[in-house]
Amino acid sequence: QVQLAESGGGLVQAGGSLRLSCAASGRTFSSYAVGWFRQAPGKEREFGAHITSTGGNTYYADSVKGRFTISRDNAKKTVYLQMNSLKPEDSAIYYCAARRSNDGSYSTSVSDYAYWGQGTQVTVSS
Repeated sequence: QVQLAESGGGLVQAGGSLRLSCAASGRTFSSYAVGWFRQAPGKEREFGAHITSTGGNTYYADSVKGRFTISRDNAKKTVYLQMNSLKPEDSAIYYCAARRSNDGSYSTSVSDYAYWGQGTQVTVSS
């Protein structure tokens, strides 16, 4: 089992940057792929980025590709989301989520992830 806790959210001006962290507990974190999702008020939770269990492969939604970078440090049991060139439409609660997977595949589906953090608020002002 894995427990996740996000941090690093806040208020930033458009064009600015933030780095989110997702700290995990559990002895087998290196067996879990991790995704970042976000949810704006009145909207469904949407996929943003995915990283495989080893960190060898990443996948991004078109809306964040080229601006966001996902990475992980399994020794620290932490996954990061570096967000650059932020836009007001990036404002949302950001969640990290984990699914047990060692096959290198990715998933954009909320229902494929068994473990979720509590979320961290990101607000981008114009």
